[in-house]
Amino acid sequence: MNNKIYVNRTLNLKRIRYIGLDMDHTLIRYHSEEFELLSHSVMKEKLVKNKHYPEAVQNLTFAYNSAIRGLAIDRKKGNLLKLNRHSSIRASYHGLVPLDFKTQQKMYKSTYIDLGDPNFLAVDTTFSVSLAVLFQQVVELKKKDPASFPDFSVIADDVLNVLDEAHRDGSLKDVVKANLNKFIIKDPAVVAGLEKFRRHGKKIFVLTNSDYAYTKLLLDYAISPYLKEHKSWMDLFEIIITFAQKPRFFYDNLKFLKVNPADGTMTNTEAKFGPGIYQGGCAEVFTKDLGLEGDEILYVGDHIYGDILRLKKDCGWRTAMVIEELQNEVETNRQAQPIVSEIESLMRKKEPLEDRLTELMTQKTEKAGSIHETQIEPLQKQISDIDTQISGLIRKQQGLYNSTWGQLMRAGNEESYFAYQVDRYACVYMTKISDLLEISPRTYFRSPRRPLSHEIY
Repeated sequence: MNNKIYVNRTLNLKRIRYIGLDMDHTLIRYHSEEFELLSHSVMKEKLVKNKHYPEAVQNLTFAYNSAIRGLAIDRKKGNLLKLNRHSSIRASYHGLVPLDFKTQQKMYKSTYIDLGDPNFLAVDTTFSVSLAVLFQQVVELKKKDPASFPDFSVIADDVLNVLDEAHRDGSLKDVVKANLNKFIIKDPAVVAGLEKFRRHGKKIFVLTNSDYAYTKLLLDYAISPYLKEHKSWMDLFEIIITFAQKPRFFYDNLKFLKVNPADGTMTNTEAKFGPGIYQGGCAEVFTKDLGLEGDEILYVGDHIYGDILRLKKDCGWRTAMVIEELQNEVETNRQAQPIVSEIESLMRKKEPLEDRLTELMTQKTEKAGSIHETQIEPLQKQISDIDTQISGLIRKQQGLYNSTWGQLMRAGNEESYFAYQVDRYACVYMTKISDLLEISPRTYFRSPRRPLSHEIY
């Protein structure tokens, strides 16, 4: 079994007839740091020019590692939060300054964050990293000059609006189009894998929110030059659906428009859905007209909400998620393993001491005496010494990961909320699409048996 594919639910590729691919950050990989730097720059310019923010915003320097996917913006309080699987806050920043535990507790108490609450904005795509970074930086400027900036909620909305505008008006994509080599990664292994899956009878389609012109440009650049068994990407892909408006594609009843590949013009179509190039449409018609069962379709995307969560909730399709940041995390996990083993060894040493201390303290309370003081104090010191060692090791371990937020998939000792979503909604996940395409199209993925707490001895 390929150990680059991580399995949450059993998946038999032999049963899959159609494989769907998101384009941006899935089929087509970006140099993410370069793209997010561009995004940060464009957003700054729009905040100053269109939203009349102070010129100081233009001087902000992009810091790629100061935000990660899976965070949440508190629009009301101006904080950036990292949540565990139970939606409890495990780390928080106000501007560029971390909130200490006491301040965080006073502000949020034991509140579990509901990301369905409009006061919170999820940072759930690779494209959202620059948004979170800029939000933090503008909040920091506001702390120093409150009168020159609007409320935190307005800042959050403004940053989101200028990012959306940049994606709509060509501010970002026009730069990418003019500098494809700088922003787009060519990967011949992806093309070879796609052709292999086609040889095994798999139908492959592209389902993207990008428009046809941009889709064509990227596929011409990154796919067609490496084809050996097909003339162009139009021959490779059974169906191409552009401007799909995901996640609406998965739950709404939108009409398909037929795209003329020669000039990109579109016409209404009432014909039964079949092979070709389209704009818009919906999953219900796609599945019904092609005579498919939902579990005969595997869709691969990188957006936990737009590609995976709504699809899993509203359709019966199988899901695979690409998490490009996971590659560094897996490598760092291996580096950190000796430290983790040392922490676990100290914990095993500490647990019986804690059990003995609990027993003595209980006896002391029940007998209302102090006959165990000579045993209690040395135990407390031993436990304290071990805690000091463990704390140092934890700091050493955390230093290997993102210096601000730590691991992507963990929040302290628990899964992060992002990891929880991946676990719940993605059947399988991987760092890049080529990991899936290099395996046999007949692979049977079996999910590991996960012991429940009462089954661990």
